[in-house]
Amino acid sequence: MINRIYLKDFLSFQEVDLELDKGLVVFTGPSGAGKSVLMQSILSLFAITEPKADLGEVTLSNLDIEDEAYDIQKGDEIIIKEIKKDKVRYFLNAQSISKKNLNDFSKNLVKHLHLKDTTDFDSSKLINFLDRLCSKEKDEFKTLKESFDENIKTLFSMQKELNKIKEDESKLEDLKEYAKFEIEKIASVDPQIGEYEELSEVKKRLSKKEKIQEAIEKSNAIFNYSSFVNETLNLLDEDSSFFDEAINELNNIYEKFNDSLYELEELDIESVLDRIEKLSSLQKRFGSIQEALEYKEQKQKELDSYENISFEKSILEKNIKKLSSEVEEQANKISQYRKEFSTLLEEKINHYLEYLYLSNAKILLVKKELDTSGIDEVVFELNKVNLDTISSGEFNRLRLALLTAISEYDIIGNGILFLDEIDANLSGKESSAIAKVLTKLAKNYQIFAISHQPQLTSAANIHFLVDKKDGISTVKKLDKESRVNEIARMISGENITEDAHNFAKNLLE
Repeated sequence: MINRIYLKDFLSFQEVDLELDKGLVVFTGPSGAGKSVLMQSILSLFAITEPKADLGEVTLSNLDIEDEAYDIQKGDEIIIKEIKKDKVRYFLNAQSISKKNLNDFSKNLVKHLHLKDTTDFDSSKLINFLDRLCSKEKDEFKTLKESFDENIKTLFSMQKELNKIKEDESKLEDLKEYAKFEIEKIASVDPQIGEYEELSEVKKRLSKKEKIQEAIEKSNAIFNYSSFVNETLNLLDEDSSFFDEAINELNNIYEKFNDSLYELEELDIESVLDRIEKLSSLQKRFGSIQEALEYKEQKQKELDSYENISFEKSILEKNIKKLSSEVEEQANKISQYRKEFSTLLEEKINHYLEYLYLSNAKILLVKKELDTSGIDEVVFELNKVNLDTISSGEFNRLRLALLTAISEYDIIGNGILFLDEIDANLSGKESSAIAKVLTKLAKNYQIFAISHQPQLTSAANIHFLVDKKDGISTVKKLDKESRVNEIARMISGENITEDAHNFAKNLLE
């Protein structure tokens, strides 16, 4: 139960400080006064909506909730704070908490019912609820569902792989031919690592061959004068060994080049240039000879896999058949659990419908094609009629019964329900019916509601008036006499008639 709500600086509100008690809490007031803004701001304290206030705090007590992470025991007082400056920060009992974790914490404590959201009859939502309910009540279902989720994921992955194989199989010959072509293109060159660099060096030497020969012929005369140099050095009493070594080294270099000339002359220059061109083409396409060889190896593996594709396909089909049988069996078991608990949900809904002047709601689980949720699709009927054909009033009352029934399972005892404009656009009879249901629910839950009808407003345990003057919104708790006046205003407008006043007084009594 919420004991206190404090909000500061949010839109047209300067400060709101509400002391609360258990039961049904109703907010009324003129249009545009800020009722919805106030509701949204309260919800933001539980990380359900985006924050509006610069500062917010909510105090809760007498809750049947435990949380080891935040050292919360059953019955402990809980304080949630929200501070909005450069960014929004949340605190749970003085411990910092992320918005996501606060939202997860609040899910077992608070539920927001909004009749403008019409997705609650969506099959996927209802299937998820039934699964949560089954898991909560039956440990074996939780184990079964976890196994099914894992198996169905594996099954669909295997089926996707099989479809890929079948697709490849239909164009297998083209894939084989392409792989062979790519392999042959590289194999025909038969490149060797380092070969391109070696041949490039040969090409470089060939291009300089004639110039080197001409230069050597011009410089050969130095050997004819070496004896004169030795004689001169001897006359100068200088050691001539350094000159002899230099002449010998020069001679060796010249002879080495002359020897290489014989090798170069034996080479087919055209074939060398052709070879360099082929290697260069591979390098341009693949980046290097090493990468070309790796690509060739990859294509060879692909070719080998294409050769084995029939074998892989047969193995995969066998495994899919086996897993499909297991998944189908699990889906049927899950469906049986869902049917059992859908009956309980149906009974609970019809229990509330009695108060709403409706009956005979039926939840049908129709078999559909297997998918990640199983084989069940939820279909609702009211008096054997599809929901598309019932009136908006019937739809809203049925939806309230559904949401109320779900809330009993989804949130803890002594939990909190927020109802946003639950009785908007309803007749007096329909509004009275909703008031009856909420009065019953208020025995177990603290309920916050924005109301537009005197019937629900008169059923409130606590009544707040939201008003706006000179652009400033305020919230005031009403005493009995003030409640009579406010309900009379709701009946007759700003000019309150005596009949409206008497009718409001009778409603409260």
